[in-house]
Amino acid sequence: MAEAPSSAPRAPVRPLSPHLTIYKWPITMAMSIAHRVTGTGLYFGTALLAWWLIAVASGPNAYSNFQMLAGSWIGRLVLFGYTWALLHHMLGGIRHLIWDMIVGLDREGREWLSWATVVGSVTLTLLIWIVVYFFTGGLR
Repeated sequence: MAEAPSSAPRAPVRPLSPHLTIYKWPITMAMSIAHRVTGTGLYFGTALLAWWLIAVASGPNAYSNFQMLAGSWIGRLVLFGYTWALLHHMLGGIRHLIWDMIVGLDREGREWLSWATVVGSVTLTLLIWIVVYFFTGGLR
């Protein structure tokens, strides 16, 4: 026996949302996400800073253990990333402070400040590490 057609209205067929591979991220959106990610990274990086302070206070053996890890290539990579995250997050905060003063809110200003955050954080990170290596004698 055939069923009687339903009188209930059918939901309209809706298009799927664009996926990340289709949707082009504006620089301001990418910087917003990066600001949140660097904030999270700084949270975990502060634990490393606390470990360093505890190792310094605990004596030479504890400090040498920390120094062994921090001096390895992976430790230096983590410290480099922490430096970049700190500078990127700081410059992102300055960018938001500028926006809070109702400056640079037009499209060109938002994009310029966002790109300045990226370029500034990378440049300052490299500059800091070059200066530190210059004054400490480089890789050992």
